Amino acid sequence: MLDLTKLARQMQGLSEHLTSEATASRQRLELAQQHLQRAYECQQELIDNQEKWRDRILFANATPIEPLETRITIPVPPKVHTVVSTDGSQIAPNHHEIAYCYLLNFGRVVLHYGQNLHPLLDSLPEVFYRPEDLYVSRKWGIRTEEWMSYCRTSSETTVLAELACSVKSDVPILAMVDGSLIYWFLEQLPMDARDRILPPILSAWEQMREAKIPIMGYLSASRNVEAMNFLRLLACPHPAPDCVTHCPNQLEYVPCKIFESLRDTSLWVSQLQPGQRGPLWRSNARILDLYGEQIVYFCYVHVGTEIARIELPAWVVEDSTMFDHALGLMLAQVQKGYGYPVAIAEAHNQAVVKGGDKTRFFALLERQMIKAGIKNVGTSYKEARKRGSIA
Repeated sequence: MLDLTKLARQMQGLSEHLTSEATASRQRLELAQQHLQRAYECQQELIDNQEKWRDRILFANATPIEPLETRITIPVPPKVHTVVSTDGSQIAPNHHEIAYCYLLNFGRVVLHYGQNLHPLLDSLPEVFYRPEDLYVSRKWGIRTEEWMSYCRTSSETTVLAELACSVKSDVPILAMVDGSLIYWFLEQLPMDARDRILPPILSAWEQMREAKIPIMGYLSASRNVEAMNFLRLLACPHPAPDCVTHCPNQLEYVPCKIFESLRDTSLWVSQLQPGQRGPLWRSNARILDLYGEQIVYFCYVHVGTEIARIELPAWVVEDSTMFDHALGLMLAQVQKGYGYPVAIAEAHNQAVVKGGDKTRFFALLERQMIKAGIKNVGTSYKEARKRGSIA
């Protein structure tokens, strides 16, 4: 139980710390705005340096493929369209439960606008209990709980592609996912493990490309700094941005880290008006080397309530009509959802496994085990004791 009386004594120190951080953040923002203005005049020179020294730069940075002063008002979407989204949730394996297994639940949403069609809102559960599902990750040193989340990410995209391509319609369709299309966690995985996660995702993308259905990653409250790091090339005091030679230890003081802890969204909120997008960027994340031709681009959009990071594969960006329709449908979704895309929110609501659902799942499993003749079915004493209290 949380003792609020003891906690209140620490609040004063926390508030003072946050006040000083806010002041420092404003100063970093002013400095970043100055560097952005300077970068307008030498953008191509910075890009040339970035390309020339890319193997020597030790921080993640993106490349602007449009002028940095780009401010484009997102076009109004067509009234007749369809939006598809999926999201996932899970019940993690627990040795103290009646059986060691896990469940993935995928929320599926199809919303039709201007077509007089019923929406689809349901979920697709899947139980994993075989040894090859539970213990395959052990040989790579990956815990089952972590592997479960990686598999969920891959399956979410597969389910999304199947769902989007099953919609028989000649109207614009947008497939949306919550979060990034750049799967950073793959960097820490062995190659054999990556080969089980990434190929199904890229295959699903290819399926949607052939069906001419754009896929979009929507990031709310993004913490990315790839665009800010492009400005670090301008702030570098050395003749060339050769981090390996001049600043090999990025954890120590680095002269170009004058924007440290300043996110991309902090800069673009001062640059964009509601309904506008900034320049398009190409991500240079090293993990994208495994994506082949499926390079990921992104832009920042003022959706009215916040600055959202929008990520799209190359084949969406290269089709200007598809790109404009995708952004327009995204903005309409945010407006319909009062600040957050309604399709993504509903997919989450369909996917989430609540406490009562978990209890019913294990109750159903218990009945099946008893029916199969298994004896001594029940939770561990530890789990049973934690569910009740004598205090």
